[in-house]
Amino acid sequence: MATKRIHLKSQEEALVLFGQNDQYLRDLERRYHVQFFIRPSSLPSGEGLTLAMRGRAPDIDKVIAALEARRMTPGLPAKMPDSLQVSAAETASREIVVRTVTGGAIVPRTSHQKEYIQAMREYDMVLGLGPAGTGKTFLAVAYAVSELQAGRVTRIVLTRPVVEAGEKLGFLPGDFYDKVHPYLRPLYDAFFTIVGPDRFRLLKEDEVIEIVPLAYMRGRTLDDALIILDEAQNTTPEQMKMFLTRMGQHSKVIINGDLTQIDLENKRRSGLLKIERILHGIEGVGMVRFSSEDVVRHQLVQKIIQAYEEFEREESGQARQATGG
Repeated sequence: MATKRIHLKSQEEALVLFGQNDQYLRDLERRYHVQFFIRPSSLPSGEGLTLAMRGRAPDIDKVIAALEARRMTPGLPAKMPDSLQVSAAETASREIVVRTVTGGAIVPRTSHQKEYIQAMREYDMVLGLGPAGTGKTFLAVAYAVSELQAGRVTRIVLTRPVVEAGEKLGFLPGDFYDKVHPYLRPLYDAFFTIVGPDRFRLLKEDEVIEIVPLAYMRGRTLDDALIILDEAQNTTPEQMKMFLTRMGQHSKVIINGDLTQIDLENKRRSGLLKIERILHGIEGVGMVRFSSEDVVRHQLVQKIIQAYEEFEREESGQARQATGG
């Protein structure tokens, strides 16, 4: 066993380094089996604090590296989406899904968001269908973190189909990872907000959280996991069937998609189009439909989606008249 110490300049630095209610230290204790001791400063000036840690030397080195990284980048998360920032009065009247690394409360803000959270708690498989900006991905990640923290699952697996939205991957610079990383970035952003970048990196390194392209899911069976398929409208029927059959014992699946944003060359080949009929009547499957009224981004986004819906209705009506339908 070894003991090492680091000096902290002030109580404020200790607060940032340790996390709210010392949560970051507790995470490090569990992960690396070290013990922490906080003492008055050992410097002649007597200023600040000394953090001593005891454990195996290799584990202590990893802890110090993690703390130094946090010291250099305090781990302030990305700005929480406006849709999920609420006043104290609102928080008191709504059920909290999970708290962020900074103590903020994530709660549903619309009736469909509340229905979505309730469905995830009630069913083993949930489909969230609706336009962008309705909080589908963020709330699914928030719920997944709450299940992980409660010990009801042992890992979180998130996946997306890698499909170009009008641009070809081959023309992007870099290797395969560089090319697919932008497709997975929204999932990273959600975790940065909820658990903070430092803890996310640790959980990802230990494969407690796994974010992979959909093609990498073939042949796997996922037990004791919460599995999220995002952008499901860009799956083919074969990919959707493959994904649905990855579900193992004591696992939950959440499928999110927006049928108005299919990026497949043949939009009729979307695996999300027929899933409602295929899964209809199967016990344990829940479905929530979001609308433009649930959009919680900038207020213009809601108006833009409504304008597109009206335009498409008019185009459809004109097409039927032209064909005599």
